[in-house]
Amino acid sequence: MRRIFRYLPLLSLPLFCLHFANAQSAFDMNVGFGTEHAKATGAGIDNQTFSSCTSGPTCQLTPDLSGFFLGFGGDIMLTKRYGVGADVNVHPAKSDYGPLQYRETFYDFNGIYAPVNEKKTVLQLIGGIGGARTSFSYTQTGCVGTAVCTTQSQPVGNSNHFAIHAGAAVQIFVTEHVYIKPQFDYHYVTNLTEQFGTKSVIGGMVWIGYSFGDR
Repeated sequence: MRRIFRYLPLLSLPLFCLHFANAQSAFDMNVGFGTEHAKATGAGIDNQTFSSCTSGPTCQLTPDLSGFFLGFGGDIMLTKRYGVGADVNVHPAKSDYGPLQYRETFYDFNGIYAPVNEKKTVLQLIGGIGGARTSFSYTQTGCVGTAVCTTQSQPVGNSNHFAIHAGAAVQIFVTEHVYIKPQFDYHYVTNLTEQFGTKSVIGGMVWIGYSFGDR
């Protein structure tokens, strides 16, 4: 959870922009649930030497990027058509990466264009830059006899890459201020092939949020 809080300051970007918004602006905060996908490299990690491998009894293949992601985001429409926003999507729980464990995080700073902005429905086209962070750790269990056992997780490093983000979303208002926003996302992540088998990450989120101010 502390790793999630590390990225929350970037969500202050919409709050900063709120100072410059006019009376027609709308400020939104939301939480999302979804997934991200990228294929595996096809390589493995030896669970004894931690070196790269492709086969053998101690070789564990590395996975594709998948699983449940939790998102936090915010945006502000500076005019009826144009706005800015920021969001963070993160694995809330670690996943296996050969003999290691990993957690993936995406963070984005976006520009927003809304070609359709009606009272109940808003179509958003989203684009921006950000990054992807892959954090690795190793979990080891030790026992004293059969009575006392402890499990420790030790960080072993992380990898950070620049990313370009594009997305499309439909914001559907169920009340005057509460909305549901299905969103399709594409990330192009430089050097992501160091961890997975492609630089392209495709995902989707369903955001639930609250809109402040006039629309």
